Amino acid sequence: MKINITAYLKILRPLNFIITFFTAVVAVFLCSVDSFSFKIVLLAGFSSGFTASAGNVINDIFDIEIDKINRPDRSLPSGKVTYKEAIALYFILLLLSFIISWFINLSAFIIVVATTFLLFLYSKYFKRIPLVGNIVVAFLTGLVFFFGGAAVRHPMAAIIPASFAFLINLIREIVKDMQDVEGDKKSGINTFPIKFGFQKSKYLILIVTLFLILYTIYPFVTQLYRIEYFIVVMIVVNPLLVYSLKILFKNDSPESLNKISNLLKLNMVLGLIAIYLGI
Repeated sequence: MKINITAYLKILRPLNFIITFFTAVVAVFLCSVDSFSFKIVLLAGFSSGFTASAGNVINDIFDIEIDKINRPDRSLPSGKVTYKEAIALYFILLLLSFIISWFINLSAFIIVVATTFLLFLYSKYFKRIPLVGNIVVAFLTGLVFFFGGAAVRHPMAAIIPASFAFLINLIREIVKDMQDVEGDKKSGINTFPIKFGFQKSKYLILIVTLFLILYTIYPFVTQLYRIEYFIVVMIVVNPLLVYSLKILFKNDSPESLNKISNLLKLNMVLGLIAIYLGI
């Protein structure tokens, strides 16, 4: 039983759930003009988290053969969670996300349904198209902020943090594709690193990262966020981005790419903290 619980936790990606949950929570705080209900905060967080978890499950379902090469220790390729169990889990998570979002408002419900549809299309089709799949995932990550804004009926207030989320996740998605080149080649998936090579992938990451670093200055210069935001961004977030670039251009081994991916995930959390402190 303990092994099954561990396997289910792995396929649900608890860290991704937590990041998505708190992203939605921060978005609610960020987009709130007047007071808001604590109930709405929780509903938005859990609905977003369950939607993300459902996306992870359906992605693993479509990626069973790929993961036998890239990540054989994952729950599905290792056989610790069966195909039928994964399908059942997917629909349970969808049902939870739909029900919870319905109790927020119609806009939030529509965003969840649209996100679920895009996550399915990504797992089945888009991820096999160079850069398109990366852009879709990055877009959906940024959409979490709009979802939080929709929960309090002020989605347009989420434009800046959504843009940040889009850019840093676009970087991470390309890094992850570089990690998965061997398995993707054998599975016939034509990602950007496979089609254009590691060198061009690195330069694309460099361009997007430099643009992101410059963009982080904008909210402070325009006085949208306070000095606390700027301090965290300049002392922690941007230096970590530069450090990730240094690792990338020095060593593109699977171990280094995995380290970069984890650093970028950490930076997402730190970025949320910066935004929260600055609003």
